[in-house]
Amino acid sequence: MTLLIIIIVLAIVFDFINGFHDAANSIATVVSTKVLTPTQAVIWAAFFNFVAYFIAKFIIGGFGIADTVSKTVDMSFIANPSHVIIAGLVAAIVWNLITWWLGIPSSSSHTLIGGFAGAGIAASGFQAVHAGVIGVIAAFIVIAPLIGMVGGNMITLLTLHLVKKAKPGKADRWFKNLQLISSAMLSIGHGLNDSQKVMGIIAAALIAFTQTNPDVHPWLYMNSMDDMHDWVPIACFTAIAFGTVCGGWKIMKTMGNRITKITPIEGFCAQTAGSLTLFITEILHVPVSTTHVITGSIIGVGSVKRLSAVRWGVTKDLLVAWILTIPVSAVMAMLCYYGLGLLITD
Repeated sequence: MTLLIIIIVLAIVFDFINGFHDAANSIATVVSTKVLTPTQAVIWAAFFNFVAYFIAKFIIGGFGIADTVSKTVDMSFIANPSHVIIAGLVAAIVWNLITWWLGIPSSSSHTLIGGFAGAGIAASGFQAVHAGVIGVIAAFIVIAPLIGMVGGNMITLLTLHLVKKAKPGKADRWFKNLQLISSAMLSIGHGLNDSQKVMGIIAAALIAFTQTNPDVHPWLYMNSMDDMHDWVPIACFTAIAFGTVCGGWKIMKTMGNRITKITPIEGFCAQTAGSLTLFITEILHVPVSTTHVITGSIIGVGSVKRLSAVRWGVTKDLLVAWILTIPVSAVMAMLCYYGLGLLITD
């Protein structure tokens, strides 16, 4: 029971860190175009992060991404599932804090997946990892930002065509207001996508615990994803919203203007493309990085002006961080797992 409590606490801590680490994704353009102050923006984003819970629960009718994440590692091959989950979470938290400190918008999603998979491999070899699930998630490291980039490009071209006769000042005022809507949509997408990843980790822990402790308290009993208790998603969506309130100003600077200079029209287009991409991946039950998605969208928007408008040096650095996240997190989780084996006995 002690290890289960540690897992739940670590998972909520990771979700909180995810919130302030990824806060910039949905509000960077709103702040950089001065539609909202930083304080107003984080409150706005946090509110819609939590609204996403009600959309998932009562409109979508399920938590498909959580189900996908919970299947990353096959716990039936693992003697100490608690050690695997703790090691994965610790590695993910450490990598998130490192990239936050350095101001690198890396993927909280992929560090969690990498950590979980790496600990599983350390525990029982590659047989413990669902290669198909990992393969799809890895493929979307490229696919998700590409969808965002193409979407951002097309939405910008369409929007510029629709407002080509409008006076620039008037168009800016329109799109400053519309950015509030697009930012809310992106925050909902962020909440839908990122909160469910931690839900999947907690679910995997509860299912493993129930299998060895069938008389567990009803609030902790989970034999499958169909037994998900309301307290799990509520805790996860609350943690990510609270983390968003705490903000992520270092990363916001990179996302706001270092990739390409953003105007209100471009901010609206980037956020709209990013939110639509997240909604698509939600339907597909694929956990993706909101960081990757909005970065791709911003690049797509910036490339409409001219390719040189995108600061490709910054983009290259981001790409390197994205590629490194899963393997580095996996190695860190392996080391954590071996360390836990020496320090903790069930």
